[in-house]
Amino acid sequence: MGTNLILDKSINFAIRIVRAYNYLQNEKKEYVMSRQLLKSGTSIGANMKEAVQAQSKKDFLSKTNIALKEASETEFWIELLTKTEYFNKEDKSLMNDCVEINKILQTIVKTTKKNLNML
Repeated sequence: MGTNLILDKSINFAIRIVRAYNYLQNEKKEYVMSRQLLKSGTSIGANMKEAVQAQSKKDFLSKTNIALKEASETEFWIELLTKTEYFNKEDKSLMNDCVEINKILQTIVKTTKKNLNML
C-alpha cells in the first residue's frame, strides 16, 4: 500500500467488510443485509481508487462524493445489523472505522469544493 491515508483505510475497511459478509452469510445465515453491506462497504475503496486516477479535480470530487455516499450507506447497514443483533453491540470497531472514513471523506469533499470555489 502507498501513502494515501484514505485509500489505505478504505482498502483495509473493505477487507473487514468482506470478512463481516462471510461471517453473516456462514454463521448467521443472513443474506439480504449482508449483501448490501458488502456492496456499499467495498465500493468506498473502489471509488477512492478511481479518484486517485481522476482526470480532473471535478472528476476527483465526483468519485470522492460517491465514496462518501457509500460510506454513509455502510454506516446505516452496520447500525441496522447491530440493532437487529446480527452484530455484537459490544464490538463497535467496524462502526468506528466507518465513522472515521466518513469524517475523512467529508473533509476531502469540503476542501475540494472550496478549492474549486464550489461552496
